[in-house]
Amino acid sequence: MSEQSNKVERPLSPHLQVYRPQMTSVMSILHRATGYALSIGTIMVVWLLIAAASGPEAYAVFAKFAGSNIGLFLLLGWTVALFYHMCNGIRHFFWDMGYLFELKKAFRAGYVVLAMTVILTVWVWYCACPWS
Repeated sequence: MSEQSNKVERPLSPHLQVYRPQMTSVMSILHRATGYALSIGTIMVVWLLIAAASGPEAYAVFAKFAGSNIGLFLLLGWTVALFYHMCNGIRHFFWDMGYLFELKKAFRAGYVVLAMTVILTVWVWYCACPWS
C-alpha cells in the first residue's frame, strides 16, 4: 500500500502539456480539422445542388445566403480547408513512398503546403470574384 501512495501520476503518453508543438504535429492536427471542415462544408455544396435542381426560387434562397457575409466566410473557409487538405495529403503521399523524412525536407514540405494553400485559395477566389 505504501508503494502506491509514493507513485507519481504521469501521462501514459506524451501530451500537449509536456512537449511544445512542432510544425509537423500542428499540420497533422490541422489535417484532421480540415477533414472535418470539409465534411461539414459539403453540406453547403449539397444545398447548392438541391437548390439548383429545385428551381429558381430555391436557388435564389441559396444564392442570397452564399452571397452574404456569413456565406462568403463559410465558402472561403471551405476553400482553404479543401486546398490545405489536398496539399497536405500529397505531402503524406510522399511520406508513404518514403520521401521527405529528413527534418529539413519535412519542414520545407510543410512550408510548401502552406504556400500552395494560400496561392490556390487566392487564385480560385480571384477567378470566381464573388464581390463584383
